[in-house]
Amino acid sequence: MSDYYKMLSVPRNANTEQIKKAYRKLALEYHPDRNQGSKDAEERFKEVTEAYEVLRDPDKRATYDRYGEQGLKGRAGQGGMGGFDFSDAIEVFMRDFGGFSGLEDIFGMRGARGQRTTSRKAQTVRIRLPLTLPEVAHGVTKTLRVALLDECDSCNGSGAQAGTTRTVCSTCGGSGEERHVQRSVFGQFVSVQPCRTCQGEGRVIEQRCDTCRGEGRARRETDIEVEVPAGVTSENFLTLRGRGSVGPRSGPRGDIVVLLEVEDDPRFVRDGPDLIHELPITFGQAALGDEVEVSTIEGTARVTVPAGIQSGDLLRLKGLGLPELNGHHRGDQLLRVLLWTPDELTPEQEEAMRRLRELESPAPKHIRRSAHKGLWSRVKEAFSGG
Repeated sequence: MSDYYKMLSVPRNANTEQIKKAYRKLALEYHPDRNQGSKDAEERFKEVTEAYEVLRDPDKRATYDRYGEQGLKGRAGQGGMGGFDFSDAIEVFMRDFGGFSGLEDIFGMRGARGQRTTSRKAQTVRIRLPLTLPEVAHGVTKTLRVALLDECDSCNGSGAQAGTTRTVCSTCGGSGEERHVQRSVFGQFVSVQPCRTCQGEGRVIEQRCDTCRGEGRARRETDIEVEVPAGVTSENFLTLRGRGSVGPRSGPRGDIVVLLEVEDDPRFVRDGPDLIHELPITFGQAALGDEVEVSTIEGTARVTVPAGIQSGDLLRLKGLGLPELNGHHRGDQLLRVLLWTPDELTPEQEEAMRRLRELESPAPKHIRRSAHKGLWSRVKEAFSGG
């Protein structure tokens, strides 16, 4: 498990400014453009950025301090199946440090002749996908209909009225940024900020498209295929990189985050890859043994109930549970035996029970406990019988 504080070489009580300063130093050291595209440097750059992104956020940091990295798994956009990749790291770095003097020149962010056209990436689209336990058992491919923003047909995504084009911003000369020079006793400081006129794009629209009002986008419904691997839980999510809405004025497509919601199945309680199922039996079945049919995630199965079984004992159906995510192991189905005592008897049954009571041995002082009680104790609250 990663230790984000050690990654950034800061104490656990470090304040935001200390964290930001430590990250900037490491990010500059490991940036691939300063390391001839080294894959190791790229991985370290990604790791320290992920650590910084968690520790700079009070809510994420509090969750991490309390539960560790695992506690962040269910948060959309952080951890989980979607992960934190290099493009995310670059975005975080440029978001917080792209305005520092000289960073653009260090990392080759400028275009030809000092001009650039920065297109904004679209925001992430989040959708919910309900799943059943049988779908979790085998994995499933689902087609979802989603409303996304695509390029406007009238202006081909430019945002400008047909027959016109975007022009170079007169405020920043196409650089997309404004530089402010301040002098003090410590020397000259240069701050760089996105241009207020063109919002950092380097181009302005004089005649906006009537259809999209200059956005360059129009909303359309589209079908997307989502492949859900076997063994997922409601804590997992899927990130579909670059399959979301197009950015303003032909900007890069954003991502789609699919939040998985595994529906409860009244037949089972899930314990990791294992499934636990209640099996009510009669006194006669418990004393004499029997063969019964039970529900499984695959359908039904015949199970032998051994004679003398005790209420609370567990029977194991090997390999009839759920698969582990990205693993080869499959869990078991555990049957928790519950002895059913009838509350109404026919005269014949009552007579037989009275005769049995005369013949039966007294109950022992200690009843044999199930060998699987430790497992059951973790989920007993899910059953009304406790």
